[in-house]
Amino acid sequence: MLRFLTAGSVDDGKSTLIGRLLYESGGVYQDQLDSIRKASGRTTSGMDLSLLTDGLKAEREQAITIDVAYRYFSTKKRKFIIADVPGHEQYTRNMVTGASTADAVVLLVEARKGILEQTRRHAYLTRLLGIRRMVVAVNKMDLVGFSEPVFQSIKEKFNAASGYMNGVETYFLPVSALTGDNVVRRSNKMGWYNGPSLLELLETLPIEDDRNLHDFRFAVQYVVRPNQDFRGYAGQVASGIIRPGDEVTALPSGRTTRIKEILLHARSLDQAFPPQSVVLTLADEIDLARGDMLVCPERPPAVTNRLIADVIWMSQTPLRVNWPYLIKHAGQTLCCSVLSILHRTDAGTLKKIRCNNLCLNEVGVVEIQTHKPAFVDSYAANRATGSFILIDPSNNDTAGAGIISAPSSLPLPGPHTNPVAGLPSNLVQQQQRGLTVWLTGLSGAGKTTICSALYTELLARAFRVEVLDGDVIRKLFCSDLGFSKEDRDENIRRIGLVAELLTRNGVVVLISAISPYRVAREEVRARIGDFIEVYVNTPLEVCERRDPKGLYRKARRGEIAGFTGIDDPYEAPLAPDVECHADRESLRTCVGKVMSAILAFFAAAPPDSLSEMQDGAAIE
Repeated sequence: MLRFLTAGSVDDGKSTLIGRLLYESGGVYQDQLDSIRKASGRTTSGMDLSLLTDGLKAEREQAITIDVAYRYFSTKKRKFIIADVPGHEQYTRNMVTGASTADAVVLLVEARKGILEQTRRHAYLTRLLGIRRMVVAVNKMDLVGFSEPVFQSIKEKFNAASGYMNGVETYFLPVSALTGDNVVRRSNKMGWYNGPSLLELLETLPIEDDRNLHDFRFAVQYVVRPNQDFRGYAGQVASGIIRPGDEVTALPSGRTTRIKEILLHARSLDQAFPPQSVVLTLADEIDLARGDMLVCPERPPAVTNRLIADVIWMSQTPLRVNWPYLIKHAGQTLCCSVLSILHRTDAGTLKKIRCNNLCLNEVGVVEIQTHKPAFVDSYAANRATGSFILIDPSNNDTAGAGIISAPSSLPLPGPHTNPVAGLPSNLVQQQQRGLTVWLTGLSGAGKTTICSALYTELLARAFRVEVLDGDVIRKLFCSDLGFSKEDRDENIRRIGLVAELLTRNGVVVLISAISPYRVAREEVRARIGDFIEVYVNTPLEVCERRDPKGLYRKARRGEIAGFTGIDDPYEAPLAPDVECHADRESLRTCVGKVMSAILAFFAAAPPDSLSEMQDGAAIE
């Protein structure tokens, strides 16, 4: 399978070329041809083949490509997926979208116009996106009398302008999409050209070497646990080949284990390779969740929260330095901010320009900081783990596409930046009132999962936020306490004291703690005041079935005494501010309910203190 796109300036004939390929290779149904003949009207050629891909009304009216159109066809030698992308600079983001999954590009050059700025721009962008096979098709040769000197002149000028494209294999051929010369069959009108036709070239382009089959990367997308006897991790093999018995390292824990089995639905596989989606089981029980990654121990990715990347900006709102964004990368959604823009690149002239922001369709090199480590490779080494998208959290729009160059070793910018969360200090300072959000429920109810998602949502809205996890507090702050009622009350009292101090200093405190006794929770609530109680109401039988730490099994066997829900009571809240049913509500729904309560709380705050933070709507 070869995925390729056609690129070039407006009116270079991209859509007509694709239409010719589809038509002459037999990839068009009769009813489609009838429709095209009817829509073509009285054209000089009899049938406008560009209409096979220009489907939008605006595209047909203006005779230009606006949206990305994908078409599939096959020959006896190979299968193809073509992306017909816009040529106009205004639609660069659409062009980038089509190029992001392509193995090769057919770059059209109009024979009468020669190399244009848009030609150089598309050549630069496709190389930036990692495409290493470029076919320069000099089109409309019929309009220059099939002249060899014209073709050779364009070839020389393109080579002179693309000297920076190391590692890109370039092929040149003269074509006429309108008449079909050298498109599917070799033309007898250009005897001076002895190379293959476009289709013959596409059928033989080597692409196998472009895939990384050495560095195993597998981002966990879902934990499959239909019963207590099975735990599998579903995801897609991004690179490398994996077999049962192979050693892997789990990130971020760093624990090493071996692959026990590779499953594809009900079948057990001998190996898995990109881009297969499979379920992996491990020889050892390791705590893995969505966003974690299994990698080969010999060549792991960089684990970093600061990186350098080329960003192609896709939003009408310019990119802003020190502004919160979300970054989606290899199964993770992270909070981030752009620490600095190193320069903007003029894709037409390749000049590096100093700037303070990036506008729609502009390309720049930026330094990004995430709120927790990401597992990254350079894009040149691995396209899957070397790329990301930036999301504007205020509207969930895709704001930009990023290509990772390397982890950042630059010194941190000035004191105006929050080095931990990467958040703009001007917004943080506006948050003058704190809040305690207390999540209570049985062990395994889902409190920590909801807490983690809330943390990301609040950071993205520029809140100053902290998490107090009951297990961590027990280990580091209350290790002297046992599990008697008195010790449990003391544990809650200490957590409450820390939460009170943080809340008083303008922090949103997320607490995930079983906190089984109603009186203890009410005492903390009365002392703090600014308090939201969230009851994660998951039935005991569901929690026991999940049992992520194996504690319920130990309690049932009598190895743990005084375990909440088994031989010690859990007193559910009588009137919680928010109740989440994590057994039948999605994580998104649960987080949306809590976020609504938090935003409603701050909506009642003095209007001069929080206006900037209430821009974002609730998740649902």
